[in-house]
Order: sequence, then C-alpha cells, then structure tokens
Amino acid sequence: MDERRFRKAMGTFPTGVTVITTQAEDGIHGMTANAFMSVSLQPPLILIAIDEKARMLEKIKQVNRFGISILKDNQRDLSMHFAGQKKMKETIRFDWVSGLPVIAGSLAQFACTTEKAIVAGDHTLFLGKVDEIRLNDSQNPLTFYQGNYYQLELDH
Repeated sequence: MDERRFRKAMGTFPTGVTVITTQAEDGIHGMTANAFMSVSLQPPLILIAIDEKARMLEKIKQVNRFGISILKDNQRDLSMHFAGQKKMKETIRFDWVSGLPVIAGSLAQFACTTEKAIVAGDHTLFLGKVDEIRLNDSQNPLTFYQGNYYQLELDH
C-alpha cells in the first residue's frame, strides 16, 4: 500500500481538531490531533492515537492522564502551534479540569485517565476514561479536510 495514497484517502474524511495536553514533571505538553473519537457512553470512554515518534507519547505514558480540547474556528493558530507549524506570540491560556491543563475557550474540554494503551502499527492508541467534561458556549468548530483548515457554514 502506498503511504501517500493512504494519507490522501484518509484526508477526504473531514474531522474536528483537538489539542491533547498533559502535565508532566517538566511542565505542560500538548499536541494537535484529529485522531480522536468517542468509544462508549457507559462508562464514558474516548480513544486517541499518538504517533510513536511524538514526544507526547512518553508524557502520557508517564502520567497516565490527558486532557482533550476540541477547538473552535477562531483557534487555528493554537492548532498550528501545537502541530509545530507556527509559534504563538502571545501566552497560551489554559483552563484546568480535574488537575489537567486544557485550552481555554475551546468548545469542549475533557479530563481523562488512561484505561488501556494499545500499540497499533506506528501509533499507540490510548483508551481514556472521561473523568470530567466542560462545555463552553456553542461556537463553530475548527475542521480539517484534505490538509487544510475549514470553518463550517451551518444551516439554521
């Protein structure tokens, strides 16, 4: 299977954009990810996928907890910062949910405890039990499609 072709095909699936965060002994760490999904309502479980080369992988393994922030459409710069594509000029603001840092003002914020880590190809899948959720005022989500950011135009 051609890796580039596979990546292009997967890019045809529009996704939301999240920032995964944690706090380790050396401070707050975060990364942009669109590999995020709900798994179960009872108990509330989510799944994230972290590349084996990502520094975030060891941080989550160390603390067994992580936060997830679903970004809104005006948080593109934060997504790019945590993807290593752009440096933020201003200080990044965090909220705290169950002792975990999450992106301030994001659409939804989750605090999770790792239930299980599964190595799958070149990624590790973390199944997380949701300890706490915070929802902010309804806004438009930041979306990603075919390698580009988009803003949704909602039908009302």
